[in-house]
Amino acid sequence: MTHLFHTRVYYEDTDLAGIVYHANYLKFIERARSEMVREAGISQTMLKAERGIVFAVRRMEMDFIAPARFEDDLRVETRLTGVKGASFDLEQVVYRGNDRLYASTVQVVCLTDSGRAVRIPADIRQKLVTFQQ
Repeated sequence: MTHLFHTRVYYEDTDLAGIVYHANYLKFIERARSEMVREAGISQTMLKAERGIVFAVRRMEMDFIAPARFEDDLRVETRLTGVKGASFDLEQVVYRGNDRLYASTVQVVCLTDSGRAVRIPADIRQKLVTFQQ
């Protein structure tokens, strides 16, 4: 199942040319990832408090295809493409209507509070795979 997240481009997201500043796409896709995890039934706050583990981005590839502009309605589609022992991979694409504006692949790793990679717990893995196609 693909997760959908909708957002609008605000003035603060744009540069002097009125287009979305490139780093703000990272904010859009981060919010979409956070919502996907929440909708999978995973509280990241509880995960840290009760199990001492967190999710962090390890690797990302980005392709800026076309600019988003002030007041555009955007849709971020997030799809889980794989789960490994301590990490999971996502494809995230930002659209304006049917126009593909930005695409990324993201690897997220499960870490202890001390920053050491650990296996994703089985119950958390099971919740994540609901977004795998």
